[in-house]
Amino acid sequence: MLGDEVRAGRFLTRCTALHQRGFAAADVGPTDDAGLLHRQVHYTNLDPSDALKFLWADRIEPIVKRAILVIVVLALAAVGGVFAYQTAARQRDHAALLTRGDTALRDDQAFAAIEAYSGAIALRPDSMLAYLRRGQTYQHRGDRGDLEASVRDFRTAATLDPTATRPLEALGDALYQLQRYARAADAYERYLRLDDRSARVNYRLALSRYRERDTDAALTALREAVRLDDRMADAHYLLGVCLRDKHNAPDALRAFERAVALEPGVIPAREELADLYGEMGRGAEELEQLQVLAGLDRDHAARQVAVGMAHARTGHWDLAVLTLGGALERNPNEPEIYRALGQVWLQRPRDDRAFLSKAREALERAASSPAATSEALTLYGRALLEEGDVEGAERALQQATTRYPIDPAAFLLYSATAEKQNHLDPARQALIQYGGLSESDTDFVPRATRIAALSIRLNEPRIAVEWLDRAVSTSPSDVRLLAALADAQLRGGDHTAAQATVARALDKEPKNPQLVALAKRITK
Repeated sequence: MLGDEVRAGRFLTRCTALHQRGFAAADVGPTDDAGLLHRQVHYTNLDPSDALKFLWADRIEPIVKRAILVIVVLALAAVGGVFAYQTAARQRDHAALLTRGDTALRDDQAFAAIEAYSGAIALRPDSMLAYLRRGQTYQHRGDRGDLEASVRDFRTAATLDPTATRPLEALGDALYQLQRYARAADAYERYLRLDDRSARVNYRLALSRYRERDTDAALTALREAVRLDDRMADAHYLLGVCLRDKHNAPDALRAFERAVALEPGVIPAREELADLYGEMGRGAEELEQLQVLAGLDRDHAARQVAVGMAHARTGHWDLAVLTLGGALERNPNEPEIYRALGQVWLQRPRDDRAFLSKAREALERAASSPAATSEALTLYGRALLEEGDVEGAERALQQATTRYPIDPAAFLLYSATAEKQNHLDPARQALIQYGGLSESDTDFVPRATRIAALSIRLNEPRIAVEWLDRAVSTSPSDVRLLAALADAQLRGGDHTAAQATVARALDKEPKNPQLVALAKRITK
């Protein structure tokens, strides 16, 4: 330590002896500052002489320590103040960027909003809110790449604040939009582990499970949703859909009725309700729902067509014609209305020959449209057949078999019409194509028999054997099929197979005259 020599103005180290201080010992005397030294002088054994030494150094060390402590405290306070200022400034800038992003988003300036939120993230990488809002902006844009970016931001937000529910709900929504239904369901379940009182999130979980084709899990979530909020119409509607998929028609009906009671304008629920009433044979209730739908959706002619056809199904032919006629006045160029009107005239009991003429006229208008459906062309072909125009019917029905989606009935009717015109190969091909579209095999045996018969007429017995073999496999006890198979085998030159088939048939009906005749033909 340095001390200021009394009355000398020179700086000396603390341990400097008196004889080294540069003045005579006679100059040493009492100090005027009573607080500087406890005593005037002291002697030390370290001095090489009997020089005197000041006793003020023991007082200077605590003073310097206190000064250093004050300096350190002031320095720390200054550093803390600077840090606090920088933190407050960063927080202000962060808040300003968030506000700027919100303003840009309200003005539909997504790019500017993303830029502002990205700046806020750069200032505070631990800001859950900045990641959440940037993710919401990406999600709002809706492109697949933007949705992927939103998923990343929502996941980061959920990681930054594991107790926050908003990022999890947003993450589930974005994943649902990307059709990643299982992952969306996982996000919603994480939300519900934090807050199991949200009916909305339970509904979204159910929707994700339903899209994942897990109807049972969807039903569990939906029941919880309606327990939490019994006035959620969407939940009741989806509950009805799931119950209908489980073939629980009574409970599905109640769910749809509840959805309609809560939101009378919800069209999908009324459509399901009308279909269910129709399946249950409750025509009056079905018609009521269709009429409400037509009133809710006046701009679509299909609604009026549905009402008209419902009148027809209940046998109210005049009301059907009146409803469709009114729809035609409002939409004079709508082919679907002409199709429906022609169908009503065609199906209506023939009290008057003019009904058939009206049916052909309406269906001709529908069939002449470039957008004519397979169903319209099939109905037109049927009307022409009933009027006796077989050639025109064949042309219309052939067109009906080429318009997608194809009405399966077109193939059957075209086959019968082509056969009348002795166009055997097209008739056979139509029957084969019908089998590819039909969802039921209940008519397979008669259809296979017809294909075999046409093949025999085309002198192709081997094809006939192939189809009859399949028919016999379906109905092995049918003696007539066995006889037809044996005949086809014999025509194809396979006498051994024909003999075995006849023997098999004779075991069932030993006295069958057709089989006996076949056995004689084989032995010749």
